[in-house]
Amino acid sequence: MSGDITANLAQQRELYGEPLRDLADRVMGALGLTQGRLAQTLGLSAPMLSQLLSGRRTKIGNPAVVQRLYALLELVDEAPGLTAQELAARIEAVHDVQGTYATTRTTSDTEVAALAGLREAADPADLRGAADLLAAHHPRLSSLLRKAAEGARG
Repeated sequence: MSGDITANLAQQRELYGEPLRDLADRVMGALGLTQGRLAQTLGLSAPMLSQLLSGRRTKIGNPAVVQRLYALLELVDEAPGLTAQELAARIEAVHDVQGTYATTRTTSDTEVAALAGLREAADPADLRGAADLLAAHHPRLSSLLRKAAEGARG
């Protein structure tokens, strides 16, 4: 079973840039959400979210939920400048975000080129170090660096 979880977490890293547990921990910590409140905001059942975060399930099947997760990650960057009331209103508004299958994560030609350039410029350890430094304030860039590190050889 742990081999399945390890494989599922690796697939999550490929799909979302890092395991869903890491993304959720960042959102919950920065926005002051419990796991139950995160599930509610995303539009998932608490058991489903738990299975995703533990690696028992790999993929978020609903593109609207993926879009809501990315909206919350963007809100993490803005949260320090918001009042408690503004933050609460923005979190509530995330629940209304709708996604389409066209907005699910795919690797564009631009991203492929960026990943190749990063892999040429730095070794995997340096890419991971840079990702760690940027994670709190620039999660998307951090995810790109982690993706580059994972695909690098050496």
